Amino acid sequence: MRPRLVFVHGIGGPRRTDRELAEWTRSLASGMAAAGHSGQARRLEDGDVEGPVFAYYGDLFHRPQAQGGAAGPVPAGEEEEAAVLGELLLELTDSLLEDNRERASDDEEWRSRHKVLEHARAEAAPNGQEQGALSVARRALNVATTLLSLPPWRGAAQWMLPKLMVRDLAQVARYLARAEPDEAGATLDRRIRQRLAEAIGQGPTVVVAHSLGTVVALETLHESSTVPVPLFVTLGSPLSLRAVVQPRTVPRPTATPESVVSWLNFWDRDDLISVRPLLERDVRPNRFGVVPVSSRVDSDGIWVHSATKYLAHPAVAGPIAEALARAASGERG
Repeated sequence: MRPRLVFVHGIGGPRRTDRELAEWTRSLASGMAAAGHSGQARRLEDGDVEGPVFAYYGDLFHRPQAQGGAAGPVPAGEEEEAAVLGELLLELTDSLLEDNRERASDDEEWRSRHKVLEHARAEAAPNGQEQGALSVARRALNVATTLLSLPPWRGAAQWMLPKLMVRDLAQVARYLARAEPDEAGATLDRRIRQRLAEAIGQGPTVVVAHSLGTVVALETLHESSTVPVPLFVTLGSPLSLRAVVQPRTVPRPTATPESVVSWLNFWDRDDLISVRPLLERDVRPNRFGVVPVSSRVDSDGIWVHSATKYLAHPAVAGPIAEALARAASGERG
């Protein structure tokens, strides 16, 4: 059986799945070739790998509007969503300050940056007089405006406006809130995992997940424990956010799914989302002793959280090429 390759996206606005699939595939093939796997790169582009599949769930975040353009009913779980978003802002700014403190010790530019981050942290802290989701939204916009004044995020096409950053971070909060049931009672997070489970199918599957998609993929693989996963790759993952993501990830404590033979985690130091990147410190092994192995990669440009930038790295693409080749030959890993 030919191995299956499934891409799992993260936060962001609406996507054209055909275009995204082509871009992710092209970036991965480029990285494979750079890693010395030109043959596997050609097979990937020629369709000699089952799929690849782009598991899209972004449309599930769309909230319908009432007639006349007014906002629809307040969704169930809004207060929990706001609480998660508020905690997420605090942890992100705390982690950025912690990382920046190391660089600011003997560099004037980083000391100036540190003052801006301290201001963002103060904006993220809840005011005792503020209440409700609207106050959290105001704080989130203030924090986003401050963070986006700094390099490397200043001028990033992904978040040209602070409200876009808040919209995307709110997707993490909405997934973890475990609310917004549909007519059948299935919550938003459940519907998202069902999409991914359908994309994965039953055969051996290499799963490559990015950003929020790493949380979705981890939980889905725990639920789909009979599907063999020779390699699980996580890119720019927020899974080690100990105050927000870890306590809400299922199952708890966070552990490697039993079906995963190998787990590689990649992070960039300038990636705003993977601010605590060493997942092996926080993830328990499965019964085979498998834990994440984290490696740092560095990208050029303003927006390094991009999945395609990660995939084009030889350090990321090489192991994927090798895992696909092993799965095709029937080896375990």
